[in-house]
Amino acid sequence: MYRPLLRRLYPRWAVTAARPFSSSVPAWGSKQEPHGAASRNVIQQSKEVIRTLQKENAAFKPVLAIIQANTDDLTLQATRDFAQELGVDIRHIRLPKGSNDEEIIDEIRKVNVDPNVHGLVLHLAEPSIEVLNAVQPDKDVDGVTDVNLGKLIRNNAQDGFLSPIATGIIELLEQLDGSLLEGKNVLIVGADGSLEAPLQCLLQKRGAVSSVSSWQSQQLQNKLSAADIVVIGSAKPQEIPASWIKPGTIAVVSGGSELGSDGLPCQAVGPLAAARRLKNLAESSKRCLDAQKYRKWNLHCLKLHPLSPVPSDIEISRAQHPKSVDVLAKEIGLLTDEIEMYGRTKAKVRLSLLERLKGQPNGKYVLVAGITPTPLGEGKSTVTIGLVQALTAHKNTNSFACLRQPSQGPTFGVKGGAAGGGYAQVIPMEEFNLHLTGDIHAITAANNLLAAAIDARMLHESTQSDKALYSRLVPSINGVRKFSPIQIARLRRIGIEKTDPGSLTTEEITRFVRLDIDPSTITWQRVVDTNDRFLRRITVGQANTEKSCARQAQFDIAVASEIMAILALTNNLHDMKERFGRMVVASNKNGQPVTAEDLGITGALAVLMKDAIKPTLMQTLEGTPVFVHAGPFANIAHGSSSVLADRIALKLVGKDGFVVTEAGFGADIGMEKFFNIKCRASGLIPNVVVLVATIRALKMHGGGPEVSAGAPLAREYTEENLKLVHDGCCNLQKQIQIAQQFGVPVVVALNVFKTDTKAEIDLVCKLAKDSGAFDAVPCNHWSFGGKGALELAEAVKGAANQDIDFRYLYDLELPIVEKIRTIAQKVYGATDIELSPKAQSKIEVYTQQGFNKLPICMAKTHLSLSHQPDKKGVPTGFILPISDVRASIGAGFIFPLVGTMSTMPGLPTRPCFYDIDLDPDTEEVTGLF
Repeated sequence: MYRPLLRRLYPRWAVTAARPFSSSVPAWGSKQEPHGAASRNVIQQSKEVIRTLQKENAAFKPVLAIIQANTDDLTLQATRDFAQELGVDIRHIRLPKGSNDEEIIDEIRKVNVDPNVHGLVLHLAEPSIEVLNAVQPDKDVDGVTDVNLGKLIRNNAQDGFLSPIATGIIELLEQLDGSLLEGKNVLIVGADGSLEAPLQCLLQKRGAVSSVSSWQSQQLQNKLSAADIVVIGSAKPQEIPASWIKPGTIAVVSGGSELGSDGLPCQAVGPLAAARRLKNLAESSKRCLDAQKYRKWNLHCLKLHPLSPVPSDIEISRAQHPKSVDVLAKEIGLLTDEIEMYGRTKAKVRLSLLERLKGQPNGKYVLVAGITPTPLGEGKSTVTIGLVQALTAHKNTNSFACLRQPSQGPTFGVKGGAAGGGYAQVIPMEEFNLHLTGDIHAITAANNLLAAAIDARMLHESTQSDKALYSRLVPSINGVRKFSPIQIARLRRIGIEKTDPGSLTTEEITRFVRLDIDPSTITWQRVVDTNDRFLRRITVGQANTEKSCARQAQFDIAVASEIMAILALTNNLHDMKERFGRMVVASNKNGQPVTAEDLGITGALAVLMKDAIKPTLMQTLEGTPVFVHAGPFANIAHGSSSVLADRIALKLVGKDGFVVTEAGFGADIGMEKFFNIKCRASGLIPNVVVLVATIRALKMHGGGPEVSAGAPLAREYTEENLKLVHDGCCNLQKQIQIAQQFGVPVVVALNVFKTDTKAEIDLVCKLAKDSGAFDAVPCNHWSFGGKGALELAEAVKGAANQDIDFRYLYDLELPIVEKIRTIAQKVYGATDIELSPKAQSKIEVYTQQGFNKLPICMAKTHLSLSHQPDKKGVPTGFILPISDVRASIGAGFIFPLVGTMSTMPGLPTRPCFYDIDLDPDTEEVTGLF
């Protein structure tokens, strides 16, 4: 009976042009037309809905899109008139007559993904089923899609949209007849599927007996004479007389053509249907705004079935079947237009979300740091994942993990991946560890474009006159020369306010075209995301075409690029562009800084990074959400995931939720930088610090044998030894004290290994609490997933309710030397610092250039509180040597080098890549860990 295959969107309803909507037209049965009052009532309801929406959001304005490839009719004009009265914006898309389905569907898709459009109307001659069903159901204010028709048939119409024509006819009939429709015989003649199916359904629900007929039916006269009500869906042919319809029959016309030469009098439903269309638009707008509000997650968590012994990380990852990331996105309140899918299990999240949820309170903010680690690492990422799995999957508390993206260097080198481990990891593991969404590749491309620009500019300045340089930098195109916007910005920086290229003096031209870079001051290096020790020192410019431009240079690993640090600290695209422009790449021969903006490259860098700025959404083994974004080197940069990921996550979890992020290396490096650099950039303050410790690391600090990657552990680490644990807790106590200097409560998470004994675990927890930790708990998430971190989740929730008295370690107004000294003494425990002549000279230069009020990002070994990796526990009485001082002006920090620091790791004798392989038949990756 109900035909979902709709041949046309809607008939062209008849409206008498000379009469206003409230006028009366005589109808069969001598009833007076009531549609004017009904239309006004519907419009008034819509007006109230829109007024309420605008009280909540003053800037809101409903938008109706009309895609038209047919001639105008009066019904379309009625829609425009009502829209104007309601303050609805019309976005009219006029297509040529005869436009094919592909062209129409292309326009529909554009409207579908436009978050500013709340409803879509098709004004087409003969739209196909494919065209009709291309409309997004929640914007289908004419109720033409199979989805909305199906909701009507299945008594779920309140979640969809009803046909305005069909509902308008029902309302008009009920008012005209003055009684219920139950038992009435209704004939629908000359209607197409867009009216026939929903109207029959609505009539049936009201107890009417409906039938359909074409004008050409041989039984038409009998059907008309038997009908109590006739609905006319298209123009009546001339040869059919009005006398076929019995007296007293109510007739309603929905067609837009002539009613017949004999002047068959009918009620026109057009104005009422147009009003109901706008009512649907008001409801669509309300749903849209409601969807944009924060709501508690409806998260379907994945079940774990832990095995013992625990399989390899990649076996565990592969045994779990992750949700499609678009399903996860919907569960946590993301809108369809706020994600960009990268395959099935990862997606970029658009920054527009921050604007939508700007009024939403932030959740609780948890920072995971650690004690001074062994070379094996103590499991900060694993604790981070285990904690959010416990909070979300087992405590029914919204929580988000924010992690850094791993570099290809350690993945193929010695450390392996960084997805967590055991039953507390991000999945799919291989996608997390390999390429992800290409952010590091984008950083590499942007970084090396800037490096190429530096050397190219020096070459061209050394081989061309000022006049030649000027004519090439500001070329004549079709006889016209003009500055680009970035060149005008450079002119202003050097004090030239002119905008006409022909008006510069010779002296001004020289100042404009000459950067005069001093090659010995270049600090910008090329990067590659591979551990390659042979690129630590290279010579560039050795080709014959670059004679006299050869110089010593080097490669850094990609995550050491300042562009990566900027990605992690930026707040939006505008801020990122400004930071790119401020990056200092060298000094000129007068000692003044040369920036990326001077090289005219800022816009190009932003273009390369426009997608990388969006955080990547993934999930844990238990189906809880994770943001993976940025991965700055934790030695020369601040070693934290992005500010943007944290800010978005804090909005999504809601005021009672938790965002758990981590800082690189031990608390003396990662946490200190997090507070003094990242918190200053973001304005966000953590509620809790989770300090990760292992009995293995504590034994090392207590005097245990050396721990080396790839070498078996000494028996001291696999057998109970309370003395080593007790002595090594000095490092844990020191890291607790460091956190307490910032005024944030500390929870110690003891990452338990199978060789740890109860006595050792109890000893660590007691000493930690005695040292001022809010709580200290053992964690078994590696073996059991979120269930193994329930104690930690409870401790964190308790600590998050404590009052905090956050304070930075130092005032930015202090001189650079004093800020360095403060960190060395208050965090590392040094007696004092010692500056090399080179470091002292650099500090003087940066102070003269105006960079002395930036925070400090210390670059030192992570294997000791001191500058000497072999000094374990809590070294004292040492002088901290500062060998050099460098600056990341775009990122916004000065980084002193403590001793010798390498920004390009090397490969070991047996790298991880020996074990990494690809099955050519299944395309499964093996060997990752």
